Amino acid sequence: MKRFFQAVERDGSCKKLPSSGFLNDGSSLSASFGCLPSSEGVIDPQISKGPLKLMSWNANSLILRIKNNLEELTSLLQRLDPDVIAIQEVRIPAAGRKGEQRNQGEMKDDTSAARDDKQSMMNALSTYPLKNYRVWWSLGDTKYAGTALFVKNCFKPLNIFFSLDKSDAKFPKHETDGRVILAEFDSFHLLNTYVPNNGWKEEEFGFLRRRKWDRRITEFVSQTFDKPLIWCGDLNVSHQDIDVSHPEFFSSAKLQGYIPPNSEDRGQPGYTLSERRCFSDMLAQGDLVDSYRWLHKEKDMDRGFTWSGHPVGKYRGKRMRIDYFLVSKKLLPRVIKSEIHGHGIEMEGFCGSDHCPISMELAPG
Repeated sequence: MKRFFQAVERDGSCKKLPSSGFLNDGSSLSASFGCLPSSEGVIDPQISKGPLKLMSWNANSLILRIKNNLEELTSLLQRLDPDVIAIQEVRIPAAGRKGEQRNQGEMKDDTSAARDDKQSMMNALSTYPLKNYRVWWSLGDTKYAGTALFVKNCFKPLNIFFSLDKSDAKFPKHETDGRVILAEFDSFHLLNTYVPNNGWKEEEFGFLRRRKWDRRITEFVSQTFDKPLIWCGDLNVSHQDIDVSHPEFFSSAKLQGYIPPNSEDRGQPGYTLSERRCFSDMLAQGDLVDSYRWLHKEKDMDRGFTWSGHPVGKYRGKRMRIDYFLVSKKLLPRVIKSEIHGHGIEMEGFCGSDHCPISMELAPG
């Protein structure tokens, strides 16, 4: 099998942090480098076996969460103590001027507002618990989409990539809007994605964009990997009826004044028959299993959803499970937990986002 990922240095040396706070490989460091002890000063004996505790979260603007919800987020991170944190919808614009090629691995800082945002982020990255992580970014041109991957300093990925396609390691290609970060660890590949919303219409940024994405991701997960795959993130689809709070509401939802001609495209984006069938096909072709549903067979009206509609209006209390940890079947024996950390109509545990964090824990391999 050809190498698919971009190589990252394998020595244990520390890199000097540039004045921008970002490294040449698209990652950033805060006050700490390399492979460090835990906050208690004791090195975890499982470090050599790779990360075991993973968290994923659509933050719906990481900057806003840092500015407005840092205390709640810090409490969550201290409680879960994840080895890896996959973030979607960071909504941080990439560095570079309008009309020019952007540096999608670095935050924009050429305006006073952008510099303020960047400083807020760097302050958070230099404070416990985030100072214990190294961060890789894949950002969009504007405050839209984007992903980030936080990895504890004591777990160094073997390879990092920012696209589903192969590219020259010296000029790493990022997906449009920064929707992908791939990481290779000793025992698995980790894919963090922010999947495009299906939209309501047969148009460029609706059905057409989503179908193109679905074709590419199906081709990707169908590859033969040398290690199991973990695919996490906001996948923007509720697979089964038990993955939504009100199936009839979502299946009959429509954009005012428009009904798609194809009945399979009708309904709430993320719950159309077309999307759900495509998701089933991706799971089958990729030999993947939904870890949460594998462990939780029954519908849970309180804690079984990851996205919640606006608390005011017709979407109040309408919820969907659209965030996942999917795993290769061969990895299933190691899956100990797969949990959702928000609950209720009042969106407790959502840390200010419209999505709540989810986590998965593996047994040592």
